[in-house]
Amino acid sequence: MTGTGQTPETGDQTQADAAEHSGAGDTAIADRVVGNWVDTKAPEDLRPYLRLSRADRPIGTWLLLLPCWWGALLGALAHPETAGLHTVWIMIACAVGAFLMRGAGCTWNDITDREIDGKVERTRNRPIVSGQVTVREAMIWMVIQMVASFLLLLTFNGAAITLGVLSLLPVAIYPFAKRFTWWPQVFLGLAFNWGALLAWTAQTGSLEWPAVILYVSGIAWTLFYDTIYAHQDREDDALIGVKSTARLFGDNTENWLRGFLVASVVLMSLAIIYALAALADPLRLSLTLAGAWAFGAHLNWQLGRLNINDGAICLRLFRSNRDAGLIVVLIFATALMV
Repeated sequence: MTGTGQTPETGDQTQADAAEHSGAGDTAIADRVVGNWVDTKAPEDLRPYLRLSRADRPIGTWLLLLPCWWGALLGALAHPETAGLHTVWIMIACAVGAFLMRGAGCTWNDITDREIDGKVERTRNRPIVSGQVTVREAMIWMVIQMVASFLLLLTFNGAAITLGVLSLLPVAIYPFAKRFTWWPQVFLGLAFNWGALLAWTAQTGSLEWPAVILYVSGIAWTLFYDTIYAHQDREDDALIGVKSTARLFGDNTENWLRGFLVASVVLMSLAIIYALAALADPLRLSLTLAGAWAFGAHLNWQLGRLNINDGAICLRLFRSNRDAGLIVVLIFATALMV
């Protein structure tokens, strides 16, 4: 999974025009943010490495970060005695760590997919397959990002550090999933929502059931948004034998997405009830639950605009999941302050 975090350009501007405008030339990736800071401001020698990390497409960082913030905030709501500057630091550290680990994960993805990327129109200009970066250089870059992220992880408690190390397992497996299962989005969900477990544990000192339920809710959300995203590559994936839920569901995608929507909202609501019911604070509980239902309303809005045969719409809706996740963050944070 990749992405950019902003909606596509509108009007009659072509991808070639956009590439020329940004100065990216023949190295432009199809779904990057036009005029992004990597193409326009970063040192030229560093640009291929930043593109490996998808720094020109920040939506992936957001989607990795948001479950972290959910976990930290819900943990602070469930254990008010832990809330405060401790929560602020966890959220800051998770933001930096999400950028670094998303970059490391994307680098690993490009190393493992270098034989596939050249066969897919959207990915044929990625740095390794296009010759901008060697596999050895990419490996070194990946290790640098992982080490920096680990140093941040060391500021958390021991249980959270253990979870952070364990997160490497789903990250390592995910790029291979599309080779052996029709459900690679499940493996992406396992990796991308791990922060809900880690941040809750960093906040509270131990892993508890509300965090696990919130984690599963996030996995259902990932199945929702990444199935939409995968419809962009459906035809190329079929030609080269790459599996995805987009290919598996086909014209029945909307019904499956509705199921993932309901599962995500119900599970998030259960996590909230489990976490907060014992506090006997109806106002805080009701407000926090409103976050889950507002999140569901945004996903339902996406379903109403979905056209699986229009790649531009799929990309735009995929990117809008940053806003869906931020709705939860905003309402959880508001509940923490009441």
